[in-house]
Amino acid sequence: MRDSVSRVMRIQLPIWLVVPMVALALVAGLGGGYFGGVFLRPSSSGPESADVCTRFENFWKTWDLARDEYVDPSAVVPQKMIDGAIEGMLDTLGDNGHTRYLPTDIAKAEREELSGKFEGIGAYIDVKNDQPIIVQPMEGSPAEQAGLRSNDQILKVNGEDVHGISVSELRNKVRGPKGTQVTLTVQHAGETAPVDIVITRAEITSPSVTWRMLPNQVALIHLNQFAERSGDELKQALNDARQQGAASIVLDLRNNPGGYVNELVAAASQFLPVDTTVLLEQNRAGDKTPYKTAAGGVATDLPLVVLVNNNSASSAEILAGALKDAGRARLIGEPTFGTATVLRTFNLNDGAQVRIGTTQWLTPKGEVVRGKGIQPDELVSLAPEVAPLTPANAAKLDAQALLSSDDVQLVRALEVLKTLAGH
Repeated sequence: MRDSVSRVMRIQLPIWLVVPMVALALVAGLGGGYFGGVFLRPSSSGPESADVCTRFENFWKTWDLARDEYVDPSAVVPQKMIDGAIEGMLDTLGDNGHTRYLPTDIAKAEREELSGKFEGIGAYIDVKNDQPIIVQPMEGSPAEQAGLRSNDQILKVNGEDVHGISVSELRNKVRGPKGTQVTLTVQHAGETAPVDIVITRAEITSPSVTWRMLPNQVALIHLNQFAERSGDELKQALNDARQQGAASIVLDLRNNPGGYVNELVAAASQFLPVDTTVLLEQNRAGDKTPYKTAAGGVATDLPLVVLVNNNSASSAEILAGALKDAGRARLIGEPTFGTATVLRTFNLNDGAQVRIGTTQWLTPKGEVVRGKGIQPDELVSLAPEVAPLTPANAAKLDAQALLSSDDVQLVRALEVLKTLAGH
């Protein structure tokens, strides 16, 4: 199996993790170089062709003009200019939000998040049309306890307007040491007046898997990301569910941004027979390498429905595609995000990292997913103001209330499982 540096992730990440699309230095491969902390201008003997080196002179001309002529000298910050140049370069690859640079502090934060322990408020965020929103507060997190809801619009942070802010900038404003407070001014969906919510940051231990038993012996299992030990957590949850009499499973992959490939395969191994292909990894030469399940799956026989939405990305959609191709599960919800590259992490100086999509993944049947996503078997859309029910919240409802809830995707999953049980 590939080592843990190979992973699949989307930009849609927790607020304490989101990485800025920035970079540290222009590399020698563009006709420049870096030596002893000093950037060298390209020369005709650079590693690229003479034509590329000549064209690259325009970069340095623009650099000099911005440095010497811009009306506000204080705005000329070399590091920011370099970061912006690298961001633009990586954007041309068409793998936005995936192939990216992680500065030292962001790389450290992401490693902490994937270890399952971090400090922050515990909420997934996104920015849509320049408007920061709460995608979903984590179950039991300070964000949830303080009253943040899915689809809340974040208007201000500590009184400062954040409309048009980048995800990385928002992260830096909201994140902080445990015990400190941050005030978010939010607009709840369906309400007219914004409210100020004061949240005390905390150290959060974030399990990848939460689950509850629902009526009719249905286990609702939410896999929120593919972090370290996610496969083990899922296996434990499935074993516990079976011991409590689970007769069928709803696997909720909604808003799952992805994670480690090896944890994805471990998760798939719980539902599929040994030696089943989970994905095909295709390199730039077109060669394909299959990833296959391991033995020991504990839920290969239980009826299974998988919930997906537009924020199900990378490893989450690979798992959904594998279960669909194998005929193992029925997919309900919305098309997934359509991330299709597998990242390889390259360590740089001072703990920084660059992640490059060195391969792309295909479904077990060889279908390309980039830009298209995985299509559900049943298209069921959730209203914008409706948040998916967490296992804990769903378990508070009796059978009738559950089937009358606004989470129509979960409702449809329960209806399908009831039909399967009848057969």
